[in-house]
Amino acid sequence: MTTPSKRPNIVFIVADDLGFADLGCYGGRDAVFGPVSPVLDGLAAKGLKLTQGYANSPVCSPTRFAMITGRYQYRLRGAAEEPIRSDSRGSTALGLPPAHPTLPSLLRDSGYRTALIGKWHLGYPPHFGPLRSGYEEFFGPLSGGVDYFTHCDSRGTHDLWLGDEETQAEGYLTDLLSQRAVDYVDRMAQQPADDAKPFFLSLHYTAPHWPWETRDDAAKAPAVKDNLFDLAGGNIHVYRRMIHHMDEGIGRLMAALEAHGLADNTLVVFTSDNGGERFSDNWPLVGGKMDLTEGGIRVPWIAHWPAVIAPGGESPQLCMTMDWSATMLDAAGVSADAAYPLDGVSLMPVLRDAGHRFDRPLHWRMNHRGQQAMRDGDWKYLRVDGNDYLFDLSADERERANLGKKEPERLARMRADWEAWNATMPPIPADATISLGYSVKDMPQR
Repeated sequence: MTTPSKRPNIVFIVADDLGFADLGCYGGRDAVFGPVSPVLDGLAAKGLKLTQGYANSPVCSPTRFAMITGRYQYRLRGAAEEPIRSDSRGSTALGLPPAHPTLPSLLRDSGYRTALIGKWHLGYPPHFGPLRSGYEEFFGPLSGGVDYFTHCDSRGTHDLWLGDEETQAEGYLTDLLSQRAVDYVDRMAQQPADDAKPFFLSLHYTAPHWPWETRDDAAKAPAVKDNLFDLAGGNIHVYRRMIHHMDEGIGRLMAALEAHGLADNTLVVFTSDNGGERFSDNWPLVGGKMDLTEGGIRVPWIAHWPAVIAPGGESPQLCMTMDWSATMLDAAGVSADAAYPLDGVSLMPVLRDAGHRFDRPLHWRMNHRGQQAMRDGDWKYLRVDGNDYLFDLSADERERANLGKKEPERLARMRADWEAWNATMPPIPADATISLGYSVKDMPQR
């Protein structure tokens, strides 16, 4: 592929709690239930699908710290919360420090227009917020989950914002975010030629995060006072419909890029902030949100950039969320702040050549159940509730065959490597909180 003469526009699309196999292109069960993600499947077919892509955390706000900074989230106090809860409004500690360089701030300072449309979940005003961390525009919720119609969080607080001000908007949140993204692309395409700049658009959906509501459920929307943790709500059909609504919105966004002649030199990335919840399809993986088993951290990764990425590519390159941040900076020709070196690694060589590989160990830790994990090549080290496991994922993606006793030296070496990495990170604060939500309990047992 040729190298574009102009810096690309960048669209970073993030789903919320999407399972590894929820999309058709990742093995979703279209034959049983019908197609759920034709647009995303098409982007994968026309671009690059990565099969060993991971979230930085099995829960939302820690991953978002890594996503916006390009660094391991453990370096920042707010990311020790699993996740940041809506009752932390007013906290001066639980959020992304405005002084910390971010993906949007570095791009903005290099001449990009920047906007976040969708979920923030990195702390609350007046101390934290999207406009304090590099985004020029913001529309969406600040908290972890809101009702799709009332736009209220789990405490009944209205949580839809335009910039620094609360705003009212009628409609299904997924559709509101999609339309706002289309409108943003339309505006960017109409910039005067003498003032035109490339743009960075973060489109961070709340779908398919609870509450489980489709756009047809407006009459069923709970009153503001109701709690959104409806353990009796939802089903697999509603869940898949929510994904389809998101997919339709992404289709409208891609159509806008095409209509303005921008699609060829726009890097579009799609992923999820963590693994799926109770209605997700994670096959063949086990576990889900809150778990460091594969189902909690391995997620869909799709990249589409016709000027650079050949169609039909598939890569097993090991990578995690913060690598997208490094990749986007590399694609834009922007260097990180030397005082805040990136932990993420650019995937530009992989985007240019799906056959390119490089060695890359990955590390995780979770306060919840004392979990720790490391992926190095085909091998994975995992600790849960004080028990150590060793898996050969090339033969056992389902993490059922613990090879620790057969490979004690490898287990000891990987555990020591994890300990050495962990020693470079701040310790988990004693006051860090855990919110279990709907954690999948399908963890390996002794």
